[in-house]
Amino acid sequence: MLTLLKQEKFLLLAVIAALVAYPLEHWMLHSGQPIALTAGLVLIAFIVVASMRVAHHAELLAEKVGDPYGTMILTLAAVLVEVVILAIMMSNEASPTLVRDTIYSAVMLDINGILGLAALMGGIKHGEQSYNDDSARSYSVMILTAMGVSMVVPEFIPEANWKLYSAFTIGAMVVLYTLFLRMQVGPHSYFFSYSYPEKRRRKVPEEEPEPVNLALSIGTLVFGVVVIGALAEVMSKTLDLGLEGTGAPPVITAILVAAISAAPEILTALRAALANRMQSVVNIAMGASLSTVILTVPVMEAMALYTGQPFQMAMTPVQTVMIFLTLIVSAINLNDGETNAIEGMTHFVLFATFIMLSLLGL
Repeated sequence: MLTLLKQEKFLLLAVIAALVAYPLEHWMLHSGQPIALTAGLVLIAFIVVASMRVAHHAELLAEKVGDPYGTMILTLAAVLVEVVILAIMMSNEASPTLVRDTIYSAVMLDINGILGLAALMGGIKHGEQSYNDDSARSYSVMILTAMGVSMVVPEFIPEANWKLYSAFTIGAMVVLYTLFLRMQVGPHSYFFSYSYPEKRRRKVPEEEPEPVNLALSIGTLVFGVVVIGALAEVMSKTLDLGLEGTGAPPVITAILVAAISAAPEILTALRAALANRMQSVVNIAMGASLSTVILTVPVMEAMALYTGQPFQMAMTPVQTVMIFLTLIVSAINLNDGETNAIEGMTHFVLFATFIMLSLLGL
C-alpha cells in the first residue's frame, strides 16, 4: 500500500489540491484578479500533474496490448481529459468560441508542435527515420474531412438550421470514427504499425517492462479523470476572472486547455523519436489530432443541442488557412515513409507562426 501511495504521490497532491480549492473557492474569487489568476495557474499545474498520471497508466495499458490498440488508448485518454475540461468550462458560461479554438489549438499543437519537434530532434540524432506512410495518409485524409465538415462548412449554414446540421455533424463524426476504428484494429491494422530492422532495435537498451496490474491501471486512470474534472471546475472560474480585462487574447484559454491534454503526449512522442521509433510519433501526433476533432465535436455538439445554445464552430479565415497549410505540409512531408530534421523544422515553424498569430489575437 505504501509503495502504491509513493508511486501515485503526484495524483495524491492533485487530490489534496482539489480538497483545498473547493473550500477556498469563494475567497479566491473575491480577493482580486491577481489572486484569482495565480490560483488558476496553480490549479492548471495540478491538472497537468494529474493528467501525467492518467497518461502513465494509459501508457502501461498501451504497452500491454501493443499497437495499434496501444496508441489508441493513449490518444483516447488525452481526448477524455480534454473533453472533461471543455465540458466543465462551457457549463460555466465560457466563450462560445472556446470549443472551436481548443480543437484548432490541439491540432496545431499535435501536428506542428509534437510531430515537428519530435521529427526535428529525432532527425538531428538519427538522420532519416522510417515509419509506415499508409498511417500518415489515412490520418491526414480523416483529419481534413472531419475538420472540413465540422469546422469549415458551418460558416455557410443558416442560423435557423444549426440544430439540424449539428445533428448531422454528430452522426457523420460517429460514422467516420466507427469505420476508422474498425479498420484500425481490423483489416487495416498493419497501416498503423512498422517493423523496425533488428539492427536498429539493438541501439536501444532493453528495459525491464513495468508489471501491469490491469484493474489498478484502469481504476487509477478513471479516478485521475475525476480529479481533473474537480480541479477544472474551480480552475475555469478563477482563470476566467483572472484574465478578465487583461487584454489577453481569448484563444489563450483554448491553448491552455489543449496544452494540458497534450502535455503527456509530448514527452511520450519525444522519447519515441529519440529512440528512433517514428511510427509511434506519427500515431500519437496524427492520432491525437484526429481523436480531438472526431470525438470532441460530437460530444460538444450534443451538449449544445441539449442546452439549446449553439457554439461558434466555424473557424476564422486565419485559422482555416493555418489548418490547410498544416495539412498540405504534412501530406507532402509524410508521403515517403521517412522523416528528417528539415521536415520537422517546417512543422515547427508553422507552430511558431500559430503562437505568434494567437498572441496577436488572430
